[in-house]
Amino acid sequence: MKSKLHPRNKHRDQYDLEVLTSKNEALKPFVFVNEFGTSTIDFFDDQAVIELNKSLLMEYYGIEFWEIPEGFLCPPVPGRADYIHHLSDLLNGKKGLRGLDIGTGANLIYPILGSHEYDWTFVASDADKDAYGSASQIVAKNKSLKDKVEVRFQPNSNCFFQGIINKDEIFDFSMCNPPFHSSAREAKAANKKKLRSINPKSTRSKNLNFGGQSNELWTAGGEEKFIHDMVHESRNYKNSVYWFSTLVSKEDLLQPIFKAFRRAKVTEYKTVEMAQGNKKSRFVAWTYLDEKQRKIWESTRF
Repeated sequence: MKSKLHPRNKHRDQYDLEVLTSKNEALKPFVFVNEFGTSTIDFFDDQAVIELNKSLLMEYYGIEFWEIPEGFLCPPVPGRADYIHHLSDLLNGKKGLRGLDIGTGANLIYPILGSHEYDWTFVASDADKDAYGSASQIVAKNKSLKDKVEVRFQPNSNCFFQGIINKDEIFDFSMCNPPFHSSAREAKAANKKKLRSINPKSTRSKNLNFGGQSNELWTAGGEEKFIHDMVHESRNYKNSVYWFSTLVSKEDLLQPIFKAFRRAKVTEYKTVEMAQGNKKSRFVAWTYLDEKQRKIWESTRF
């Protein structure tokens, strides 16, 4: 049991591959019995992981179609679901809320999970035309998403909210999975280190994230500058979003981010810790609303 996952996460137990292969026959060729007599897949095989993800989304989240272009990021569903569930706790477990997913990617994973688990509606944005096209196709081919998710193209890759949030438009939350690295070289080095930590004898050179375009994996200035820029821009939308949030991969970035919050004069900020196996992650959330404004927001929106 993956007991460190959120209590409401559907993936705390081992995968039932018999159920998953009955849902998606394309997964069957990738299933084998390991040396311990357990049915599993090769998690270093990108196509196996894609078919596993597709099976999980079909079985647990009512998805009929899920395809991503070759070379794009294939996200691990359990970890992504944890962000959704912990964010729900921050939002008092309310259903029917409205969120903004910044940089939704070709996979559209957060709107898929959030709309199913909590009946949230989403605006999903991306500055990459191929990612935008893929996410739009996923919405168009799934009845459960058509009235829940709107995909918007971000015309300026340097912006987060500008060009996406319309005048007088409000969101109960925003979320983001930022590019963690500052260059392709840094991303490759990080993946090699992860491979060695998982299997020191492995000679594989595959990307541990099983794909990922440059805008998904790295950005000039890295994760720290990306988040600082997001916080800086969020000041212009302090009354448009209740809770802003973003994942933070490196714990040592928290103190610089807290300084950015203080410079932006946010009213409150929080760090929410998460874990999957030995991997630790977290997201930060911040708001500009004072106590009176929050009560008004909650009485009208929640």
